[in-house]
Amino acid sequence: RPGASRRSWAPRGGRGRQPAGPLTRRCPATPSRRGRGCAGGVPVRGGVGSGGAGGGAHACARSPSLGRRRREAAEEEVEETPQEKKLRLAKLYLEQLRQHGESRPAPGAPAGQRGGQPPLEQKGRLQRPVAKDVQLPDPASIRVLRGHQLPVTCLVISPDDRFIFSASKDGSVIKCKWEVESGKRLCVVPGGKKGTEERHMGHASQVLCMAISSDGKYLATGDRNKLIMIWDAATCKRLHIFTGHRDAVSGLSFRKGTHQLYSASHDRCVKVWNVAENAYMETLYGHQDVITGLDSLSRECCVTAGGRDGTVRLWKIPEESQLVFYGHQGSIDCIQLINEEHMVSGADDGSVALWGLTKKKPLVLARQAHGMQDAQGVQQPYWISAVAALRNSDLLATGSHNASVKLWKCGEGFRKLEPLWDIPVVGFVNSLRFSAAGDFLVAGVGQEHRLGRWWRVKEAKNSICIIPLKRSAPTPPTAPSP
Repeated sequence: RPGASRRSWAPRGGRGRQPAGPLTRRCPATPSRRGRGCAGGVPVRGGVGSGGAGGGAHACARSPSLGRRRREAAEEEVEETPQEKKLRLAKLYLEQLRQHGESRPAPGAPAGQRGGQPPLEQKGRLQRPVAKDVQLPDPASIRVLRGHQLPVTCLVISPDDRFIFSASKDGSVIKCKWEVESGKRLCVVPGGKKGTEERHMGHASQVLCMAISSDGKYLATGDRNKLIMIWDAATCKRLHIFTGHRDAVSGLSFRKGTHQLYSASHDRCVKVWNVAENAYMETLYGHQDVITGLDSLSRECCVTAGGRDGTVRLWKIPEESQLVFYGHQGSIDCIQLINEEHMVSGADDGSVALWGLTKKKPLVLARQAHGMQDAQGVQQPYWISAVAALRNSDLLATGSHNASVKLWKCGEGFRKLEPLWDIPVVGFVNSLRFSAAGDFLVAGVGQEHRLGRWWRVKEAKNSICIIPLKRSAPTPPTAPSP
């Protein structure tokens, strides 16, 4: 079945399902299965049955009061129409939501909405229209964390928004853990020389990407030396090394709610791993150039940016298939999902694209998003080196090396992309992340681009910038004039 998972399933009326027929209510006196024990039933339609499957007097027949209660129950079921049943189930579902605060789909919801995810998130709709309330951050309120000697290449925020993990091109200090509230550096994992990974904890080459699981348990880092390292996020202790890629590992993402890890590489393939079991699962091929970025959410799929092959791809893991999207003219260097149905990407042609997963072309393409630069007498657009999306909202951020981070608002239906604010940040913005609550944005900044040394911004500081995002209070409605 197209779109089906690898779990076994049965067609309607087949194995694993009850055959169609009159609904019966079993006698509660004795459990019964396949004719053993008490099998007497009362058909909802067609009268009241009194016989047992094995013959002889039934318990209901020997007890007049029990038989009366059963007949009354059967009559009540006959009187309930399908519309009344739906209404009753809907009321029951709403009551359960009020009691437990769970975001589960109503009984009878389509299979695509099951699994504990809010229905709006599964459908990919905007859930939080927050962009219109975001105020311009005060430059004096931006906190700068220093510790890396070379450009910061990647960072992630813990799911509880308490910690930041960062990595850089520095071979001596390869990975740091920071506390958001105090700005203190809690943990430093030193690196080493190539070929010494087994004798010390850290990487021996530049770290290009990292990811953290949605429960905050595992941290994954990928380097230029083809290695993926798995860490205990709480203690910064290395747990395992995954090998298998044939070139630099450039993208990592945990599937939300699981310990399934997706990795992308300059070897042009995507690999799937099970971190909890330290196991390799499968490899997917398709890109014609190096993969520069990867992201995923809760569905069993991921999206990748294909560098100079000019494509964005959606990989459907169970079907081992892919969808190909075209729109940028240059190398696509960064990508992130906004929700389950939309994503944003940036390229070195200076464009930012909004995509819907049902369209092969961008819904919106903003050209020269960060303006133009004079490169050796030639006018060129500023490269888009990082993108970020506040999940399930209409707020985006993009970074380049034009001394600013831009905030954007997605228009209704993702058909418009409106610039909001320019936040002063000097240097190459190599990584951007919103906190889960949306109250701050973190930028990893360096003097050079994370993938090379085409330009150098000498006045930049290799650092991490924490940008607070304040929102204006919603305007109360005015009272109508008398």
